Amino acid sequence: MKRLLQQTDEAFTFDRLKGSPSFGGIVDITASIKRAEIGGTLNPHELLGISNTTFAARRLKRQIGTLHEDEPIESLFYISDQLSEQKTLEDAIKICIDDNAEVADSASVALAQIRRELRGGEARIREKLDSMIRSSTVSKMLQDQLITIRGDRFVIPVKAEYRSYFGGIVHDQSGSGATLFIEPESIVAMNNKLRETRIREEREIEIILQKLTALVSEQGEWLLYDVDLLGSLDFIFAKARLARELKATLPGMNDRGFIKLKKGRHPLIAIENVVPIDIELGNDYTSIIVTGPNTGGKTVTLKTIGLLSLMAMSGLFVPAEDGSQLCVFDAIYADIGDEQSIEQNLSTFSSHMTNIIRILKNMTPKSLVLLDELGAGTDPAEGSALAISMLEHMHRTGCRMVATTHYSELKAYAYERKGVINASMEFDINTLSPTYRLLVGVPGRSNAFAIAERLGLPGYILDYARGEVKEEDQRIEHMIASLEENRLTAEQEREKAESLRQDMEKLRSRHQTELEKLEQQRDRRIEKAEEDARSIVEKARAEAEKIIADLRLLAMEEGASVKEHKLIAARKQLDEAEPEKRRKTVKKTATTPKTRAIGPGDEVLVYSLNQKGHVVEMAGSKDAMVQLGIMKMKVSLDDLELQQSAPAAKPKQKPVTGMKRTRDDNVKSELDLRGTNLEEALMETDRFIDEAFLANLGQVYIIHGKGTGILRSGIQDYLRKHKHIKSYRLGNYGEGGNGVTVAELE
Repeated sequence: MKRLLQQTDEAFTFDRLKGSPSFGGIVDITASIKRAEIGGTLNPHELLGISNTTFAARRLKRQIGTLHEDEPIESLFYISDQLSEQKTLEDAIKICIDDNAEVADSASVALAQIRRELRGGEARIREKLDSMIRSSTVSKMLQDQLITIRGDRFVIPVKAEYRSYFGGIVHDQSGSGATLFIEPESIVAMNNKLRETRIREEREIEIILQKLTALVSEQGEWLLYDVDLLGSLDFIFAKARLARELKATLPGMNDRGFIKLKKGRHPLIAIENVVPIDIELGNDYTSIIVTGPNTGGKTVTLKTIGLLSLMAMSGLFVPAEDGSQLCVFDAIYADIGDEQSIEQNLSTFSSHMTNIIRILKNMTPKSLVLLDELGAGTDPAEGSALAISMLEHMHRTGCRMVATTHYSELKAYAYERKGVINASMEFDINTLSPTYRLLVGVPGRSNAFAIAERLGLPGYILDYARGEVKEEDQRIEHMIASLEENRLTAEQEREKAESLRQDMEKLRSRHQTELEKLEQQRDRRIEKAEEDARSIVEKARAEAEKIIADLRLLAMEEGASVKEHKLIAARKQLDEAEPEKRRKTVKKTATTPKTRAIGPGDEVLVYSLNQKGHVVEMAGSKDAMVQLGIMKMKVSLDDLELQQSAPAAKPKQKPVTGMKRTRDDNVKSELDLRGTNLEEALMETDRFIDEAFLANLGQVYIIHGKGTGILRSGIQDYLRKHKHIKSYRLGNYGEGGNGVTVAELE
């Protein structure tokens, strides 16, 4: 179960970071592969489906592998990594079958020659017929001046009365009989030759399809395995999409019979209408007896517990809040609903008992049992006694159980029995309607007298009815009413406390924001004052330097004695007057995480220069050599702040010197060269391939347009010789066709 949930969690992570992966183009090719393996010949549609499926499988494998490098998704990567690379088969099919599932001329040299002959023969026949229908003599004998085809043979529409004039062969006639579609005698031989050429074409196509089918048959076992893997991945991502739609969360799983649902929702009730339930089962108590009026939500509660347990055991997220816990049961047994049957002679009571007897035979201490309307359909006294007996047996077995009932005797049983607890569905007396909230620990009230009174039943009838109720039952009702009143008061106090807490949190947040704003204003003013002081000192220094220079000049001219050391002392005094620029310090808070020691390769901030750089090497215990752009300098560790740790070294990688290849999200995977000449295009392509190689792009698209083909040929010649290009091909259907070259990088 944990493995299935991990797969769903990883797919949910993929969907959150990258969106749903593309399964477009994948079809069920199982029947086609099996037919190929027994010697059948696949048609172009089936071959195209196999090609598209293998391409989509490679694309999906690449997408999962790319994310796995940044965000580990072990289970999905393990499944996708087993997908076979059928690039050779895919390319062989793509060469022969175009995107419209037609056999292309490029499938074979013979087919290309045959189709050239076909096109030439059709052109000659059309030319011959065109000259006939343009003739003034013939045109008046035609119904329309056009050439048409009947049964793969070219014909012209002739009026019925001129049949004898043309001779030849009649292939069809109109519904009214006024028009005959005649193949003139002069082109019969040409049509015959064209027909022979078409037969040759069909034979050549059959040979091509048989060769491709043989290739599919060779890889049949791998392809079938790929289909199973793709089906598994599709199912996993479908579970992730369901989790997103239901706003579901990953539950914790255990095998100790513990269930804890926090705001659990029935998955088939709209999220805006459903009332969530909080329930805990398996720690302090193993059985829950739910009481309350009809239509109060008891059955929905049972179904929610059962469905969410089954969802979790199927690897699905559950519609509940984070922190929910569910158990792996060996079985979940439910007796819900009334299955009375005239044919099988089953009453309501009989149908319930039939199910419960089956449950009693098969349940174990690791089972979950859900019972609706336990003991219903028979005499209340006998039904309640039977219900208590069955509950006691199931409780002693140790299974986890939730049961609903109307019997007040079961409330007393749950109150007295250790490990069993009462629960009820809340009912609003003021509105005479249920709230559908589950109240664990509070038994349900019948509310019959209160409802009857609000509906207008006379008071003397109600008083008489109350007198008929046993004193013990009245005490129980009063106790339940008191419990419910105390609960409502406690909830109101809790809501008031929660509101106060939220107000205090908002106030604290606002004060914190204002404090940070004041500190920023103070820092800005101090910096401005320092800048002003520095400007004044600089101005004074410039004036002093000018005066000193004048004094030296005067001393040289007049032979005066001015001591050089006095001038140096004066300059030093001026330098000391300049205020030092404060270092910016990071305010330490209780939540600031403790960082590790700075080491080689780390990205750091140099406080005194307010510049980021990388540590090249350590210079003793207190200093480090830091690379700042093109400059390398020795900096004290106290003047550094760690920004980003050096990435951990990946195993089984050869050391790379000089340049580090990283994925650059700003590098595009396509280059548009339309409108450039060949020389400019080659320069741009060279630069583009280098950038793509450094950014670790596996595949790039070079858009050159169709045009005369000069640009395409030149670029493909260049790619053929480039050391970083593993392979290249023209774009497929949907990628740009002959106007795009797709290159695979090493």
